[in-house]
Amino acid sequence: MIRRTSCRECPLYIPSRAYCLKLKTTVEDPLSPPCRIALPEPSATQGAAAPVAERVAEGATEMQVTAYPEAGLPEVALTGIVDQVSAQPTRGQQFLLTQRLDHYAPTGIPGLDEILGGGFLRGKTYLVAGEAGCGKTIFSIQFLIHGALIGEPGLYIAIDEPTSQLLKGLRLFGWDIGDLISSRRLMFLDMRTHFSKIYLRDERKHIEPRYIIEQVLNAAKKIGARRLVIDPIAPLVYGGKEEDILYAREFLREMVFAIEKTGELTTVMTSEIPTGSSKLSRFGVEEFLASGIIVLGIEEIYGSVERIMYIRKARWAPVKPSKYIFDIVSGRGIVIREPLSEYIRRIARR
Repeated sequence: MIRRTSCRECPLYIPSRAYCLKLKTTVEDPLSPPCRIALPEPSATQGAAAPVAERVAEGATEMQVTAYPEAGLPEVALTGIVDQVSAQPTRGQQFLLTQRLDHYAPTGIPGLDEILGGGFLRGKTYLVAGEAGCGKTIFSIQFLIHGALIGEPGLYIAIDEPTSQLLKGLRLFGWDIGDLISSRRLMFLDMRTHFSKIYLRDERKHIEPRYIIEQVLNAAKKIGARRLVIDPIAPLVYGGKEEDILYAREFLREMVFAIEKTGELTTVMTSEIPTGSSKLSRFGVEEFLASGIIVLGIEEIYGSVERIMYIRKARWAPVKPSKYIFDIVSGRGIVIREPLSEYIRRIARR
């Protein structure tokens, strides 16, 4: 490990959050880097699986939730919330934890919650955009699984892919979420076939926004959903003709406003970017409606092909636009590896 004299020299230090992305800890004094000291090993109690409320009450410093290990579900850490350097959190730290859980929905993606200062703002809408094969669906499912494991049921609106095929793919990836579905912590709503039939009828080119909103909110209410994913958003509201674009934009506004008005659902919409395009969405309005935009992509860097996560927008979070290298790990999902700038600097020195 590199021993630095100041965190300000380190690209893994997030000044706006006083946070070390490498060690996943708050930095009290950037002139005294925590990488100089040895971090305490977590005790058996700290590493044990327990409900979030119990772990908060016990004052745990390293909160982790593990459920259905025999099913291959990932171990999910609530990162970026608790100072893991302190042997015992103070009352102030416990209050901060409670406050952040009240205001933020942790994504469950290692590294991302630290960067965002806790996760996604509760009750708001986020856009995850990218070319085909960049990890948008994995990102979305990981967000839902993490929520389900911490007591926040999730609803997945499947548009492009039948639910049966999606679940089969998740099992092959190492995520068998059958128990989460049977316990009504996750629900998958397959709208693909239903809406494709509607679009084929010449007499009904447009779907009433109120109809879709009612379908989504009614399904969410059945399981008490706190998280919602629409993957992807464009086919849900678009018939495929140029004259439908203005209608689609108004549709999206009405739908997003209606969902956010409930104050209950933290929403992730995915949008596919055509290869070589600089656009972030199909209709050019999704990015303005979203409280945050995360762009997933693939870039060739010095002959090596890497996955890139671009945090382009994070409303109410002092996070400047930044890029990170990430991996997709079977059974775990998306894992942020390091800032792109640090990766380029390291590769260039070889």
